[in-house]
Amino acid sequence: MKPATAAAQAGGSSDPTTGAIIPPIQPATTYERDEKNRVLGGRVYSRADNPGYDAVESVLAQLEHGSCAAVFGSGMAAATAVFQALKPGDHVLVPHITYWGLRSWLLGWASDWGLKVETVDMTDPARVAASVCPGKTKLLWVETPDNPMMGISDIAALVEVAHRAGARLAVDSTFATPVLTQPLSLGADIVMHSATKYLNGHSDVVAGALVARQADEFWEGIKRVRVQMGAVLGPFEAWLLLRGMRTLFVRVPAQCRSAQKIAEHFLAHPAIGAVLYPGLPGFPGHAIAVRQMRGGFGGMLSVRVKGGGTAALAVAGRLRLWKRATSLGGVESLVEHRASAEGPQTTTPADLLRLSVGLEDCDELIADLEAALAG
Repeated sequence: MKPATAAAQAGGSSDPTTGAIIPPIQPATTYERDEKNRVLGGRVYSRADNPGYDAVESVLAQLEHGSCAAVFGSGMAAATAVFQALKPGDHVLVPHITYWGLRSWLLGWASDWGLKVETVDMTDPARVAASVCPGKTKLLWVETPDNPMMGISDIAALVEVAHRAGARLAVDSTFATPVLTQPLSLGADIVMHSATKYLNGHSDVVAGALVARQADEFWEGIKRVRVQMGAVLGPFEAWLLLRGMRTLFVRVPAQCRSAQKIAEHFLAHPAIGAVLYPGLPGFPGHAIAVRQMRGGFGGMLSVRVKGGGTAALAVAGRLRLWKRATSLGGVESLVEHRASAEGPQTTTPADLLRLSVGLEDCDELIADLEAALAG
């Protein structure tokens, strides 16, 4: 199947017992053995292996051109499992600019646990190469486009840097989605998604996912973390995630078109200091985005409001269609003042508003922003 078909038909899965075209929810937590203590259906306990994961993971692996996938109870659970599969003392390189929750965990818990965490500008492969410690660096983590500055990292170039040093490259591709970018096809070892966002797409599931290029020993370590730490997805959430993924290839292209139109419209707006969007020819990293993002540049953009943080918050407060809320990737358009959400240790400029473009009429979204900027 082509990717859009695989997503729409949930990989062709259906209920073999009834023929229902929607797979059933399997809420059972445990599975029976026969009189000789043999597992009847190949499963022992739901924390390790719920049947509801099968179709979701199969579709994800197909969309990302990977060999295997695993779903988790949240995007943070998926991301941190990769680092927890390493050993204390291992050196890891992570972006200066990345999702704030993961950055806080890496510089806090992970560092206290013993990982040697170093931040670096992942948009500069030469700088990344200079930061690698041969024999000690085990993982490069990259987020592209990054959150919330929309910076673009060259996945293929970073793959070369990582593999030359004997390290793995993991890519948080939440903003790009499998519709636009397949990091594993560019040589990455692992791709991560906060499935709460675009994969689900309806703001009603918290989930995470990892897809691996190959099922090696490291991958098995990640799966052990999922089981042992209990970072599992509920059966109903897995069902909802699969439901949401069916419309992925309809939602994302539409959101990309609207985001591109909004970015172009406000590029020269007198109240906007900068529009951060990879689809703009003048945006740093645009040429790389053209090469590794196909079919659009994502449904996320940020704007920097003239007048600083006070002005940005005032603009957000005057919006009527855009909902002031955390998260992204849903069918409704959201706006967030990231510096406020991240707190006093934020690295995000105070004048920045992050916009998640939904499926509303684009002209109405533009008009709402225009009115809010006008005061």
